[in-house]
Amino acid sequence: MKLELREIKKEQVWVKRALSGAELNPGGLGQYRVADTASLDLVVRKDGTKYRLVGRVDGKLHVECSRCLDLFQLVVGVDIDLLYLPLSENKGDGDIQIEEPDLRTAYYRDNQIDLGQLVMEQFQLALPMKLLCRDECQGLCAVCGGNRNTEACPCAEVWQDPRLMGLKRLLEQ
Repeated sequence: MKLELREIKKEQVWVKRALSGAELNPGGLGQYRVADTASLDLVVRKDGTKYRLVGRVDGKLHVECSRCLDLFQLVVGVDIDLLYLPLSENKGDGDIQIEEPDLRTAYYRDNQIDLGQLVMEQFQLALPMKLLCRDECQGLCAVCGGNRNTEACPCAEVWQDPRLMGLKRLLEQ
């Protein structure tokens, strides 16, 4: 889904789009998949060849828990404030220190902004470092691999090194 910049004649335009999961998940599984639709609600401000997009993107993502590997839905809402410049202004001036405003700057080409890519990038940035289905998730058993959230695990709580079992028997005597 592209935003055609040639069609924007006014200084400020409101853009509201619903992007389907099929549009946003064309390839295989990544770290997440968009569940149904993602809603994009933006104000696009035009200043010559610069475009500032301010608004919000909301959606539900199918993600995998980092501890138990179960799939669950994560509701994500991200506020957006991005400045888009023409790709020709990206000169690649060598090594520079990245400042805070640089993190909110992106580039467009062919007078189009790919809204699908924008949504996927914002969702990626909004994901927590560790995805958990719930705070009290117990994860998988290190011995048998069973999900400790759904079944009681008969395995020993403390791992014992089999190489030291002979020494343990000597201590017990």
